[in-house]
Amino acid sequence: MRDAPSSSLEAWLARLEAAHPVDIDLGLERVAEVARRMGLLEGPIAGRLITVAGTNGKGSTVTMLEALAREHGATTATYTSPHLLRYNERLRLDGREATNAELIDGFEAVEAARCDGEPISLTYFEAGTLGALHAIRARGPELAILEVGLGGRLDAVNVLDADVAVVTTIARDHAAFLGDDLEGIGREKAGIMRPGRPAVLGSSRLPASVAATAEALGAPRHALGDTYHRTPEASGWSWRGLDVQGKSLRVAALPDPGLPLDNAATALQAFALAGWELDAAACRRALSRVELPGRMQWRGQWCLDVGHNPHAAEYLAGRLAERPCRGRTIALLGMLADKDADGVIGALAPAVDAWLPVSLDGDRARSAEALGERLGALEARVLHLADSPGEGAAWLADHLDPDDRVLVCGSFFTVAGVLAAWAGAAQTSTDAGSEGMT
Repeated sequence: MRDAPSSSLEAWLARLEAAHPVDIDLGLERVAEVARRMGLLEGPIAGRLITVAGTNGKGSTVTMLEALAREHGATTATYTSPHLLRYNERLRLDGREATNAELIDGFEAVEAARCDGEPISLTYFEAGTLGALHAIRARGPELAILEVGLGGRLDAVNVLDADVAVVTTIARDHAAFLGDDLEGIGREKAGIMRPGRPAVLGSSRLPASVAATAEALGAPRHALGDTYHRTPEASGWSWRGLDVQGKSLRVAALPDPGLPLDNAATALQAFALAGWELDAAACRRALSRVELPGRMQWRGQWCLDVGHNPHAAEYLAGRLAERPCRGRTIALLGMLADKDADGVIGALAPAVDAWLPVSLDGDRARSAEALGERLGALEARVLHLADSPGEGAAWLADHLDPDDRVLVCGSFFTVAGVLAAWAGAAQTSTDAGSEGMT
């Protein structure tokens, strides 16, 4: 007999974290059986389904797809991971975060199904994914967009067949699970493709294995720089691509969304292949209004970005170079122990004048001291060591000159820690103000 359901979202999440012996357990056999018991495999959960895989750029591509769909009047659902501050961020229904009640309803459905017969153990991510799919199916949106958590072929979201598969970029990350061979990583990411269904390739520098997988499946291949293009213009940029029937399309005078333009072009192509007729004005509105916390997110002198591998760091350095400042660029850096710290530091170094390493919490965390040693070995200037992102942000706030800027980077946990510290400080200030009025 299964336990009585937990009453709060926090209790459910704690329960899911403790339910499986390992955090990551790649494979579809267990999750597919629970999905079958839930009825998720009996028919489409949405009018159209787009699945997005890749090393970097997944989140921004999903966000721009959602914005495009909503500006074109479509009902939507998106599932992404990880979250920054609230688990609710992972599931968005018609542009809003899922409520606690919607998430709990999904968890209860997963729990009932996994215990219906021989109990099946699920990881935190697997249970969360199935719960989100349950909520999406209950809504029946016109477009659902799913972000792969890790890899592609064996990731829980791949239990469903995508109408359009997107592979954004391929780089080395999660080596313990995907290895260091880019061709092998490419094959894993391309595992979300399906026979006869469009595959959108979001970079001109993908390993050959990605295109080869599409060809072997007979999946029509649409590659950046081949089938679709982005071109700079005097005012913004333009996009050219194809619709479902192979008809040429062009949208001009597009704004810079503040997110990678390759991903914006990829989102436009994937959206067109999902069956929507592009309206130029709606496309411009979508890209001008899109926001994604933690991705080149500016708050005054501070830029927050969750990039945590050399490929993402190289992009960050390039964007910072395009936006020079009169003062110092200081990197508040916190990283997990299984990430390539030397590669990230090396990629950022041309754009950074000084560093503030911070410690992160958890079994996979890397200490500020360990990061400081790597920075010292690379002859980088270290200003201070901090025990947490929040402490590091507070120290920097007292030592910044007006013309300086700060890049908060290295991990989702680093950005989340700074945002949480700021939110806590703002709440403390509000509480103090309220007390002064009583």
